Amino acid sequence: MAKWGVSIRGVCIKSRWQQVVAALLLSAVATAGIAADNQLSKKEKEAGWQLLFNGKDMSQWRNFKQQGVNPKWVIDQDSIHLSGGGGGDLLTKQAYKNFELILEWKISRAGNSGIFVLADELGPKIYSHAIEVQILDNQRHADNKIDSHLSGSIYDIQASPPASHRVAGEWNMVRIHMYNNSLSVWQNGILTAEIIVGSEKWNNLVAESKFSTWTGFAQASQGHIGLQDHSDPVWFKNIKLREL
Repeated sequence: MAKWGVSIRGVCIKSRWQQVVAALLLSAVATAGIAADNQLSKKEKEAGWQLLFNGKDMSQWRNFKQQGVNPKWVIDQDSIHLSGGGGGDLLTKQAYKNFELILEWKISRAGNSGIFVLADELGPKIYSHAIEVQILDNQRHADNKIDSHLSGSIYDIQASPPASHRVAGEWNMVRIHMYNNSLSVWQNGILTAEIIVGSEKWNNLVAESKFSTWTGFAQASQGHIGLQDHSDPVWFKNIKLREL
């Protein structure tokens, strides 16, 4: 909050009239059961959701195969922000099996990143065994020639529809639902992937992908949530998880 006004969703409000309008908007949001950024609404708490990022610290995260968080991962715009390459991949301190995950992401111009599920630390990289939901500037990044490499896709496995895409610099909402190997992904409210991990269909898609010879790929029954350092600036906020 600024000393000479109030702030709503990051916008500073100066005049008394604007302050009144902002207060009414906040009241309406609360009444609707929608939480402000990096907070849980009453309904979300009752439904069992937990915050994986509170907007203030990264206490529920650490670097892959490390105990702490590299200083290139910072808090910016009320978000977890990779400020430059070399920060290393992040993962949750806790591992999960059946869960629903929601978060918002924003990628820089020509940027690339990803969200990992079922990540373990048995391989040399976070992506050695984990499933990745792709984050990309679909218009400018060089890895935009393959449909299953566009944002919202299960990377190199199942392609997202164009209707789910937004341009770089805009916030995107992703929802990932994993229950007994049944994996569904939504981006910006549109279903982008739906498949049973380990099924015949899954195995056929993996056999045709870059992961065909990767021992242990997508074999874990539970794992960590991960955020990728692909050397490009990226932001994450409103990271919430509900165990099923």
